[in-house]
Amino acid sequence: MNKKFISFIVKKYLKFDKTQPFISISFILAFLGIMTGVGVLIIAMSIMNGMDKEFEKKLTIMNYPITIYSKFNGAITDSYLHKLEKKYPNLKFSPYIQTSAIIKKNQMNGVILYGVDFNIEKNINPIFAKAIQNIKYKKFDVVLGKRLFDDIGIVKNDKVIMIFSSSDPYGIDVAPRMKKVRVISYFHSGLNAYDKGIAYMPIEGLKVILRKTHYTGIHVYSKTPFKDIKRLQQDLPFGVGVIGWWQQNGNFFAALKMEKRALFLVLLLIIVVASLNIIGSLLMMIMNRRKEIALMMSLGASKKEIRVIFFRLGLVVGVLGILAGITLGGIGIWALNTFDFISLPADVYGTTKIPTDLSLVDFSLIVLGAFIVIMLSSIYPAKKASEVDILTTLRFE
Repeated sequence: MNKKFISFIVKKYLKFDKTQPFISISFILAFLGIMTGVGVLIIAMSIMNGMDKEFEKKLTIMNYPITIYSKFNGAITDSYLHKLEKKYPNLKFSPYIQTSAIIKKNQMNGVILYGVDFNIEKNINPIFAKAIQNIKYKKFDVVLGKRLFDDIGIVKNDKVIMIFSSSDPYGIDVAPRMKKVRVISYFHSGLNAYDKGIAYMPIEGLKVILRKTHYTGIHVYSKTPFKDIKRLQQDLPFGVGVIGWWQQNGNFFAALKMEKRALFLVLLLIIVVASLNIIGSLLMMIMNRRKEIALMMSLGASKKEIRVIFFRLGLVVGVLGILAGITLGGIGIWALNTFDFISLPADVYGTTKIPTDLSLVDFSLIVLGAFIVIMLSSIYPAKKASEVDILTTLRFE
């Protein structure tokens, strides 16, 4: 093949033709369509990844990377906790007691109450650590979520009545256990369900109230939870289970993953529609330049060279559109990170700003998918160009 000849013809056909402006305009529309499709895909995938990471971050903190739980009372004891701490020095363990309770102050609000060692818990939960920073606490003090704290309408160090789900015999009847506690602070996770439904109390105080000597479970902090959970599963005694944060929210993340795939396929259709303009533009060019094609073939140009010329024409328009789309997507991500175009409700999404995070995998899939669509769109017109009948065309046209 004569590469110089091919390059010369491609450059000539890419120039704006004043005699046939519709063909050039069609190429421009195809370029703009591909640019828009790629740019929107990059921005959309970046936002989806950012939201996933934001939810993952919130859920990891409040649900903890790994949780060891008791299947029946008395299964998790101090001896088992010491055994884990000795065998896995790279992990951080925070034992807890879990119970349901009602907080009474002008109105009643139900919460899930965790009894934890405040000194240990703050090392694995930065949100909780921020809530008790520089605060002295006693064994019957409580830390609430910010939403619940605001709903009750109290200030720090106010006292409230806490009614527990456990009960005590009272004459010929039973009465729920109650305790007046002091609210010393509040935590703010950014997720409404946690900020309204969870409270913390020193574990020594909850042990006294519930008259327990064992634990409900153990929160485990791990940098590699997917690996460490397999190691912990090998040392589980009877009546003890272990679960990861991704298993606790499996349906939620499965739905996000499916939504992301569906969004990718839908937005890819923008590129597919834009590629139809490439097909139409190339076919119009072939019909208008049949005489030139026939003349080039009669002067020695091979069918393969003709195919390459028109295939490269479609490829150049498409690749330029992809590069422009990448630039557009990059500008869009920068703008979202720099300016507050949209303010999100924090209690729903966990953040007020649209988070973005474009992964290399998603970027590669977008570029590769767009490139494949463009290549497929250029094959048919290139094939039709090489099938021009030289004799008939030169004779009648």
